[in-house]
Formats: sequence, C-alpha cells, structure tokens
Amino acid sequence: MGKVKSAIIGSGNIGTDLMYKLENSEVIELTAVIGIEEHSEGLKRARDKGYQTFFNGIQALIDHPDLADIVFDATSAKAHLNHAKILKEMGKKVVDLTPAAVGPFFSPAVGTKVGDEPADNVNMITCGGQATIPMVNAVNGVADVAYAEIVATISSKSAGPGTRANIDEFTITTRRGIEEVGGADKGKALIILNPAEPPILMRNTVYCEVKNMDEQAVLDSIHAMVEKVQEYVPGYRLKQEPLIDGNIVTIFLEVEGAGDYFPPYAGNLDIMTAAAARVGEDIARSMAVVS
Repeated sequence: MGKVKSAIIGSGNIGTDLMYKLENSEVIELTAVIGIEEHSEGLKRARDKGYQTFFNGIQALIDHPDLADIVFDATSAKAHLNHAKILKEMGKKVVDLTPAAVGPFFSPAVGTKVGDEPADNVNMITCGGQATIPMVNAVNGVADVAYAEIVATISSKSAGPGTRANIDEFTITTRRGIEEVGGADKGKALIILNPAEPPILMRNTVYCEVKNMDEQAVLDSIHAMVEKVQEYVPGYRLKQEPLIDGNIVTIFLEVEGAGDYFPPYAGNLDIMTAAAARVGEDIARSMAVVS
C-alpha cells in the first residue's frame, strides 16, 4: 500500500517527538510540521529533516489542502476546538493529542481498531489516561469496576506550557475516559507535577473498587494488558505486583520514554505520541483499504 500523507500542527515538545516517531512509519508519510513561532526549536528540527514547515498555524492547511489527509493536532485544547471545525469542513482525518475531547476517546490497547469506527476526529484523551485507562479496562473486564481513581505523577521538567495550560482539561477528560473507555461506573483523576532532581520517571497509581472480585482473573487480565501497551510503549511496566485487598485493586505503574526526542524520564509525553502514532497508522491502513 502507498503511504498516506500527514501533517502535524504544533511544533512544541509533543509535536516534535511525534515527528520522530512518524519518520520511520511504513504507512504514513509526514509532509509538514506547522507551528506559530518561526524560530521554534521544533520547526528548526523539522526543516533540518527536510519537512515543509509553516508558522501560520491552521492557515497553512487552508492554503495548502493537499499537504495531508491525516492531521495530528498537538496544540492545545482551546486551539483544537477551532481547528476541529475547519479540518472537518476540509474532510481531513484528525488525531487530537489535546484534551479538547471533540471526537471519541481512544486508547490503542483497548477495544477495536480505530479504523473500524466512523470517527473523523479521534481524541487521545491525556497522558495519564493513556497510561491508566488500559488498567481500569483490564480490571473492569473481569471484576466490574464501580469506582476508579488514578493519580499521574510526572516530572515538572516534562510539563511544558501546553501541559500546564491544560491541567483542568486533563482532570475532566481523564475522568471521562476512565468511565467511557475504562468502563468504571465512576472515575476520578489527579495529576501531580514533581520537581525532584534528578527528574523522576512518570508514575501512575490506579485504584479500583470492584463488585465481583476474582483475584487470579484480575491479575491475569492486568498482565495481559501490560503486554498490549508494551507493543507500542516498550517502557510501560508494573512497578510491583498489583495489590488486592478485599474488593480493592491497586496498581502501580511506571512509564519510561523511548528517548526519540524527549529524555527517558518524560514517559508522560512519550506515551501520548506513541499512542497517537499507532492510531494514525490504523487510520492510514483503513483509508488504504477503502481506496
């Protein structure tokens, strides 16, 4: 199959790391990286790699509609609300890496392939969501989760301006993802920025209250889900064996980044770009089948 053209809007940390992840894709041809600051580090790196670069934001796609069939939006929740309307009118497939939640939530390790869904705009939830929702889903599949609470702890150094500006959206969007994708009856999400030096790896705690406890089934399901996530995020792992106490399951996770652009401690950013790349490739394959 031929490669499907794509572009990235957002030349910050997330967009730059995604660029590195897409450059070796067998099904996606990255054509352009679009930002709003002409001299940003991300655009400089994109130019050095030979990609087309623009610094006029979404207008670049309006002026050059043939640049891409799939657009990855790595800007902000507020910006994406405007981008989504424009890209829908242009007939583009969109992978949204912001917490805007315009389209349906998606985690590659959970559920069907995105290409099987009639969505033009797919939302990648949040970094905490991508790390923890598969675990909630794994427990819910065998024990029926009544309540799930997640705490995502990340290094302050891996929280750029976009992450910090979207804290409120993070908690709301992740909670919804816990319920809508994870399957919990009720969810809650917290994020902690840790200023420790040296920077810590991303760590996540997942707390589930279940209705129908089957300890061995829960443990087996958790380990199987870890392996699914590791297919696209090799640094995803359990910190220790899950704890089970009565009807409570507690899971401790750690995410180490691949080091493509971010340092390895920035697993929170890496898991978002890795998940987005996987979903984008699923969309590309589905488009090739249709064509």
